[in-house]
Amino acid sequence: MSDLSLDQKLAQYDEFFAIEHEFSVNIMAISNTDDCSFDKFISSMPMPFKLATDMSTIDQSALRSLQGLGNSASQLVSFLNQQSKKIDLLIGYILSQQDELQHRYQGINFGGGGIKFVTPKAFIVGQLLELKIFLLESHCAIYCYGEVIEVESANEMFTHKVTFHFIREEDRETLVRSSLHEQSKQLQKLAKIRNQEREQ
Repeated sequence: MSDLSLDQKLAQYDEFFAIEHEFSVNIMAISNTDDCSFDKFISSMPMPFKLATDMSTIDQSALRSLQGLGNSASQLVSFLNQQSKKIDLLIGYILSQQDELQHRYQGINFGGGGIKFVTPKAFIVGQLLELKIFLLESHCAIYCYGEVIEVESANEMFTHKVTFHFIREEDRETLVRSSLHEQSKQLQKLAKIRNQEREQ
């Protein structure tokens, strides 16, 4: 477990932008924390989660290298984007098979520092959790370990704030990109609603 104080972990959580957004998350408590290392975490990561992030990283890298070619590359970029969408759909389907109903909970907020989720039963502060985060509309799923750093109770439900204990940096980057993309979508939706209200 991390040697940071609870206040430091809460500050670490807040270092990153987070967005209110509903998503599915599979959660399993990790009972044996004595034998918990980053190497063990990597070796226990299911292959579909490794594939999903690797594919996303390759896509980002390929598109960045083509942007330097200017207008002559626009058709190639368009073609590659279409191929990428096909692969995203396939990866999304494979990842959806990893979503286990008996371990599924409702996520309500995510970002590069951690997630928030709600459950009918409380986990304890300091509990280490295995997390499978599913952002399937972004064709994205992340496998990581998190630590409960805050629990709040309301309407017979418990909201948990969880900071990432073990997460690959490329997965954190994917979450940051996804949170910013989701914010952009929410802002566009808000702008559209405001424009409609003005027209009435």
